[in-house]
Amino acid sequence: MALFKAKDSKVSMAPILLLLGFLISGLELTGAQVGVCYGRNGNNLPAEGEVIALYKSNGIGRMRLYEPYQPTLDALKGSNIELIIGIGLNSNLQALTDAAAATDWVQKNIKSYSPDVRFKYIAVGNEVHPNDAEAKFVLPAMQSIHNAIVAANLQDQIKVSTAIDTTLLSPDSFPPSKGAFSASSYINPIVSFLVNNGAPLLANVYPYFSYTGDLQNIALPYALFTSPGVVVTDPEGNRGYQNLFDALLDTLYSAVEKAGGPNLQIVVSESGWPSEGGTGATVENAGTYYKNLIGHVKSGTPKKPGQAIETYLFAMFDENIKNVPPEVERHFGLFSPNKQPKYQLTFG
Repeated sequence: MALFKAKDSKVSMAPILLLLGFLISGLELTGAQVGVCYGRNGNNLPAEGEVIALYKSNGIGRMRLYEPYQPTLDALKGSNIELIIGIGLNSNLQALTDAAAATDWVQKNIKSYSPDVRFKYIAVGNEVHPNDAEAKFVLPAMQSIHNAIVAANLQDQIKVSTAIDTTLLSPDSFPPSKGAFSASSYINPIVSFLVNNGAPLLANVYPYFSYTGDLQNIALPYALFTSPGVVVTDPEGNRGYQNLFDALLDTLYSAVEKAGGPNLQIVVSESGWPSEGGTGATVENAGTYYKNLIGHVKSGTPKKPGQAIETYLFAMFDENIKNVPPEVERHFGLFSPNKQPKYQLTFG
């Protein structure tokens, strides 16, 4: 079963963060596990102040922002929204391996906004693969940014990580207990860094792309959380999997264990379903996925039962100028650019 097809999101594109903030009454900052990614690759999106107001009016307490965009950071001041912030394009990684450049980046984009902006994680690189030219710069850049955070005395508030995707998993990672990374020389030192510094691993987890990449073996209900019973049984622990999201996440947990992080937390830094543009991409399916994901992440996975999963939905708006194929990439929004919700979603 080929579970590990990735979403093509190598750019700093910036899917938006916290989530369908329109009819919610229960997304308290302290209790919510779901955020929404805020991507800005659209030429028709609301002004920054309107975006933050939309988050706040809907009780959305967490956001992922893909680059330190000053108007967004200014609008976030005093909002109490917790933030994952990225460094922008992966091509920025090499420069940030330099200690002085990392210190300048932290001073300009973090220190000057804190504590008015509630930074939670810094994502140093997004979906960098072992064979990418930038791969050799990921860990050194993480170390430099972390050192700058320590120098600013913010290490207890802000954790430095990187966002991976499931293509780093070995093709033989099935069932979930067999999960392992295919490029241990790349990922193991990153896992060690995270363990040593008490930071989570950020992971972009997309059942949609796994489903469309293996239609013969993966049924739509399994991807949408609507299977009536167990679909996959893992002999280790006799764990039963009724949905693909859990299977993917537990496969990652098994891989992280083998990489030296048995207690390392995984934060799902992106997960979503498109409303048009490809196989299975409909408003009905997307609405079903988001609704069920929101309800599901409170309860954990078969491998980590009872442990709520910090999850960021991709994304706040459709992004009509995203320059990466396929067409589905432009249709992950929870809201249309006019701020109207696409789906009748609530938070429990």
